[in-house]
Amino acid sequence: MKVLLISPPTESAVTKVMGTTGPPLGLAYLASMIKNEHDVKIVDAVAEGYAEEDVAKIIRSYDPDLIGLTATTAMMPDAYETAQVAKKINENVKIVIGGPHATFLPERTMQECPQVDFVVRGEGEYTFKELVAALEKERDLKNIKGLSFQRDGKVINNPPRELVENVDEIPMPAYDLLPMKKYRAGKIEFGTIITSRGCPFNCIFCSSSLQFGKKWRGHSVARTLEELSILRNEYSKREIEFLDDTFTFQKSRAITITEEIRREGLDITWTASSRVDTFSQEVACAMKMSGAHTVYFGIESASQRTLDFIGKGITPEKSVLAVKNAKRAGLHALGSFVIGFPEESAEEIETTIKFSKKVGVDLAQFTIATPYPGTRLWLYALKEKILLTMNWRKFTTLDPVMKLKYLTADQITKALRSAYLKFYLRPKMLLLDLIRDRGFVFKKAMHFLANEIVQRLK
Repeated sequence: MKVLLISPPTESAVTKVMGTTGPPLGLAYLASMIKNEHDVKIVDAVAEGYAEEDVAKIIRSYDPDLIGLTATTAMMPDAYETAQVAKKINENVKIVIGGPHATFLPERTMQECPQVDFVVRGEGEYTFKELVAALEKERDLKNIKGLSFQRDGKVINNPPRELVENVDEIPMPAYDLLPMKKYRAGKIEFGTIITSRGCPFNCIFCSSSLQFGKKWRGHSVARTLEELSILRNEYSKREIEFLDDTFTFQKSRAITITEEIRREGLDITWTASSRVDTFSQEVACAMKMSGAHTVYFGIESASQRTLDFIGKGITPEKSVLAVKNAKRAGLHALGSFVIGFPEESAEEIETTIKFSKKVGVDLAQFTIATPYPGTRLWLYALKEKILLTMNWRKFTTLDPVMKLKYLTADQITKALRSAYLKFYLRPKMLLLDLIRDRGFVFKKAMHFLANEIVQRLK
């Protein structure tokens, strides 16, 4: 089989700032499952700067039997356009799509884009591999778990697939099929790695625990170090971003990984995410000593009422302590704050904005609560009939898509702009920008992102 995996052309504020996005590791994992038996090509249209016509030329030239698409909710219209172009070129090409959006809305996905033949739901590697084998040998699809497909005008949803217990069984992503030199922030090339899957927590806006399960499953330390070594030694990636939902979920494992990074002498700098309640001074120091420079915390809100509604399971006090532990160890702290929950008041939002300045984070990311398909917030929005739109391009976390109890869409948009202005245009932040860390790429990126959002929301 000739298989073409595509991350379609799209545009976002982050893309404008960084010049690219990170590698589409989901596609690289799929490719790794079949590349020894089939002819596989990956097209990362964003990294390559491709427009739709460029992708069309590749489809004509490569002439695939199967096209695989990946897309976030906001990218779904772009994926649909790519599917439509592909079918115009070759009406017999089969098209499959995966990712959290399609996972939770397979029927709607195929209704909105009849050119999509299959949806791979959930953790997709083995489902995808079985689909390719079935298509090659013209087998029935009914026994492929995790697959949805069209038959006689109806969408058939096969039973869900069990999660992969031992994630070390999944081959490393096919980095060799990606344009690795294209992933850079300014002059700094970076790599990304996922060392664990699944999340046992229950945040109302997060689809990760639904896509990859409630059970946390981590790669072995040996596998993790092997992959890091490949990124550092084969692809010269000195800056690494760990994409785990919670890198510090098992503190002892996180510390062991940092110790092995030092023992191997990998000479990398890196970032990772942590919950504030899975972080400690010991973890912070271990991260710093092995080259980490930034830790990302999901602080979300200063209102305990809002935190309880989210299901975050933390308190503002825990956030303060986690940030202190990070700063004492010499790490930069990036805090994520979410505003615009259905029953959140203007006073609570203002308290969160003030808290972002007091909690001690070096960088702040502000977003609007967005009900992504499959999440508890999505179900809540449907039940309460507060969705303002199903234009997927609006599901960016920068656009209000829910009707709020106390605030209009215009008010929440202005609040987001105000949050960025109040955090980044303080005299303290401007002074620090002049006297320290002038080469710190992520800090600069967040400043530029803040400016982009402020300009967009004027």
